[in-house]
Amino acid sequence: MRKRKLGASGPAVGEIGLGCMGMSDFYGPADRTESIATIHAALESGATLIDTGDFYGQGHNEMLIAEALKGRARDSYVLSVKFGALRDPAMNFVGYDARPEAVKNFLTYSLKRLGVDHLDIYRPARLDPAVPIEDTIGAIADMAKAGYVRAIGLSEVNAATIRRAAAVHPICDLQIEYSLIVRMIEADILPACRELGVGITAYGVLARGLISGHWSRERSSRDFRTASSRFVGEALDHNLALVEALRRVAEAKGASVAATAVAWVLAQGPDVVPLVGARKRTQWAESSAAERLTLTAADLAAIEAAVPKGAAKGERYPAPAMAHLDSEKRG
Repeated sequence: MRKRKLGASGPAVGEIGLGCMGMSDFYGPADRTESIATIHAALESGATLIDTGDFYGQGHNEMLIAEALKGRARDSYVLSVKFGALRDPAMNFVGYDARPEAVKNFLTYSLKRLGVDHLDIYRPARLDPAVPIEDTIGAIADMAKAGYVRAIGLSEVNAATIRRAAAVHPICDLQIEYSLIVRMIEADILPACRELGVGITAYGVLARGLISGHWSRERSSRDFRTASSRFVGEALDHNLALVEALRRVAEAKGASVAATAVAWVLAQGPDVVPLVGARKRTQWAESSAAERLTLTAADLAAIEAAVPKGAAKGERYPAPAMAHLDSEKRG
């Protein structure tokens, strides 16, 4: 797999990364053996970026990754970890904590669960409205100076917050949703990142399965997607019609819908690294085939015609979660 550099200050990584969230949380039960095999398959295909959050399964995801990485050279993979989301025993989200003392506490537990002496990228999962971003980044910078963190990232923040953070310490990348149907970063956030030398780690590149080519009106979701307006009623019908238009473009290329959607993200610039949230080896193989798919200018125009910017219906998160997205606030 070819490599891309995560911003001016970050590491070089395989140009498609593996998001491990679904192996522990949010999408229902996952098979432990298959999850570990998927991580191995991603690494063997040339991927190096492994993304997680300490709140995915309340630490379960980090321990799963540690098991999968056991015996592998530490410099053969790049660990990106999010922190700060607070959850109760019923798995509900109850806020965010990005105070400097919390940063160091969360980091300590992540290092222990992952079984490593440093994290390659460490980032707050969301902006804590009670804590200046300068204080949070300053605390991570202290941990970087101490050798526990190699690079600092951000997640779901707007252009103004990125600028404030970058004034404290170089930011290697912004992790944010970016796909054919979620393109709000193109207005202000992406230009600011490019001005500052901040890479983009794009998650949700298949819109949580909606534009994978495998979702259908009859498919019943028993996970957090039941609360997403994208997956309900007339909005779902409308969105699936867009997917069928994309399917026609993909078939003309001899490619899957998933690979075409991921390839579109890759085509948005060498500073964009898509994260594929696979729980099975088959899912990884299908989506990572994007790395071998070349989209011409005519292909990109056909994709744009099939799925025009802003054409999708429904919000990307339920209303309570949307309220926590600094990235949705102009600044």
